[in-house]
Formats: sequence, structure tokens, C-alpha cells
Amino acid sequence: MSETDPSTTAGARRRPARERLLEAAARRFYADGVAATGIDTITAEAGVAKMSLYNNFSSKADLVRAYLDARHEEWLGLYRTRLEQAQGPRDGVLAVFDAYADHAAFAYEHGFRGCGLLNAAAELPAKDEGRAVVRAHKEEVERLIAGHLEQLLPDRPDEARATAEHLAFLLEGAMARAGLEGDGDRLRHARSLAADLLARL
Repeated sequence: MSETDPSTTAGARRRPARERLLEAAARRFYADGVAATGIDTITAEAGVAKMSLYNNFSSKADLVRAYLDARHEEWLGLYRTRLEQAQGPRDGVLAVFDAYADHAAFAYEHGFRGCGLLNAAAELPAKDEGRAVVRAHKEEVERLIAGHLEQLLPDRPDEARATAEHLAFLLEGAMARAGLEGDGDRLRHARSLAADLLARL
């Protein structure tokens, strides 16, 4: 359907304003940055009045936190989908890498720009609650990797934790380079490096 199709427009208007605002914020924050994106831009793209935004979010900072939470949940959904296909703990670790690659493969408006969570965190003040959301996400990613490694190395817990940290660093470094280069090649290479490391454990 075209963007001007009346049924499409009517269907969009029937969706809750909060959902439309979050989707608009996600597009604009990722494409243009948090600081550069004003409330007027978000409400215009969502097709709602400014008052509607304040009926759903107490402030722009509240909207940013909701965006970060939603992005975390989106990534978890990709990871769980990949995990359903995993056959053992090695595949479980690689499911984390695959979920990052899946996120990178989304059709972003201005192309892939790296981790949306880290991009947002870089713009937020040191004590901002949004940075705590991003930190919690990264810590959870490392815990997920560690959980799979603990299954793989049940009698070597220290090695499992150290390897989880190593792989988390590999993943984040690959994500940073992939964002700068605008594609997922580095993530695919990182997955191959992780698979080689796992094969030697």
C-alpha cells in the first residue's frame, strides 16, 4: 500500500499514541541522534499532538529511557529467536553474536550506525539514568554469554567468566567498527573468531 492509502493512514491513527511516539523516537534518535531530535520532530513524525507526548511521557528524558528499554527488549527478542535454533552451549554463545548481526541488518534510514544504545549513551550526561539502562544491557549480554560458557565448562567457572568477558569485548569492538564502516562485516568476522575460540575450549 502507498503512504497515502486512506486505510493505511486510518490504521496508523488507531494504534496507541505511545506506540507511535516510541517508533518515531526510535527512528529519529537512531538516524539523527538524541540531542539533535526535538519533541516537535517526534510528534510530527508520529502524527500526534505535543500534548499527547506529555500524556504518555513525563519529559524527553523519559521518552529516551523508554526508547532504550524498547531497544533492549528488541535485541532480546532477536537473541531468543536465535537461541531456539541453538544446539548446545557453543551455539548459545554464537546466538548472541547472531542477534547483534541481525540488529545491524535492519533497514535503517541512513544506514547502520552501530549500537543504538551506545550511540545514545555517548550523548547523555555521566549520571543520566539512560546510561544505567545501557550499562545494564551490556552487562546482561555478558551474563548471557557467561551462562552458556558455564554450561560448556561446568568444572572451570573462572575460565568461563574470563572467556565471557573476552568475547563480550570482541563483540563490542566489532560493533564499534561495524558502525563506523556502515555494515555488518565486522560482526560476521567476530562471530567466526568466537566460533574458533569456542572450538578450542
